[in-house]
Amino acid sequence: MDHQEVELLAIGAGPSNLALAIAIEEMAPADFASKTLIIEQHENIVWQRGMMLPWTQSQVSFLKDLVTMRNPCSRFSFVNFLHSTGTLHDFINMASFLPFRLEISNYLQWVAQSLSRVQVQYGRRCETIEAIRSSDDVITGWLVRLTDGSAIAARNLVIGVGRDAHIPEAFRDLPRERVIHSTEYSSRIAHLDPDAPHRIAVVGAAQSAAEMLWETHQRMPAAECSMIMRSIGLDYYQTSKFTNEKYFPSFTDSFYAARPEARQRVLQEMRRTNYAGVTPELLNTIYRQMYLERLTGTQRLRMVTAVDVNHARMDGDEVVLGLADRIGELNDELRCDVVMLGTGFERSLPALVRQIAGLVGVEQFLVSRSYRMIMPPAVTANCYLQGINEESHGIADSLISVLAIRAGEIVHDLLASRPTEQPLASAAAVAV
Repeated sequence: MDHQEVELLAIGAGPSNLALAIAIEEMAPADFASKTLIIEQHENIVWQRGMMLPWTQSQVSFLKDLVTMRNPCSRFSFVNFLHSTGTLHDFINMASFLPFRLEISNYLQWVAQSLSRVQVQYGRRCETIEAIRSSDDVITGWLVRLTDGSAIAARNLVIGVGRDAHIPEAFRDLPRERVIHSTEYSSRIAHLDPDAPHRIAVVGAAQSAAEMLWETHQRMPAAECSMIMRSIGLDYYQTSKFTNEKYFPSFTDSFYAARPEARQRVLQEMRRTNYAGVTPELLNTIYRQMYLERLTGTQRLRMVTAVDVNHARMDGDEVVLGLADRIGELNDELRCDVVMLGTGFERSLPALVRQIAGLVGVEQFLVSRSYRMIMPPAVTANCYLQGINEESHGIADSLISVLAIRAGEIVHDLLASRPTEQPLASAAAVAV
């Protein structure tokens, strides 16, 4: 395993690349599928690993799985997963379109185990990407070096690692043990004493922040939990039937063809439907708990609204958050033991994508309608981006809604651009 050569290497075994693996097995020639490899840095597949809470549900219909919207007859459907695991009758009896997050996670692992040609390798983390060049200096492929010292050469690269966690500047100087981002909540919360009288500050006003607040409140009966937000209060997701149509795969065509300024307007409006709200069930649960606590005089839940956190510092063993009132323009402080951040993800591109851009000599690049980076003429290798194309393909690009259709579009593009000659003649020389 010191050096491998494949036709397609997909980095990250999340929903995007697993949907692509299904599409390759169902649409591509057998020799192409057998030369496709997915690498995953972890030892297993867990959906939303940092927020894998037993009671959380997906906000997307089970019919928008990895394949059904493209091929309803596929053996890789969520319904077939339920049938194969003996849980179909139980799921039907739940009378819900929304599976538990745990079910989706189990479905993803089942898909990976059910692939017959595409390989998935675990515990393999990408460290750097290099260009493979021909004798006339044309980039014909990519060499991915892994942290275990091995290397993988591929003509086609698919990056499906998602964006990096966003840590606001105000919190970056705090000791790491005092700050928990939602992407690491499940593992980090296990190290806190559940019976201690912690003072927890949760920053954010969307679903991940609300889930951390509620899970912490329930897990730690002696903790005081404060939710800090810039908005004037928690709000529901805006999920009318009309706005939901903007998550249809067919809307991607309209969005991609729009002028850049029109795209920005649509994105700004659509962010309220996904990034700035809480599910009605969870919002009502939190409000009811706060009401009961006020009624009984045992208040442990608190909302701090319409404030900016302008600084965070340590004072002895306490974290001190500086709060600036956005309405009354007054300053205040909140003292706590741990800060939990439901602050989302960086808008900048992941480091691996920036590496690719640097290798081909561009600072700003475009992505084709088929999710392929548009390369300079001296590059014949392909690189596809999954889940980070909101600016060009719309807000649904980072969500499950379009995975099945997007995977099919990428495979069509891959096969259309597949060369007849043998690729990567110089790959072995580059790897040594």
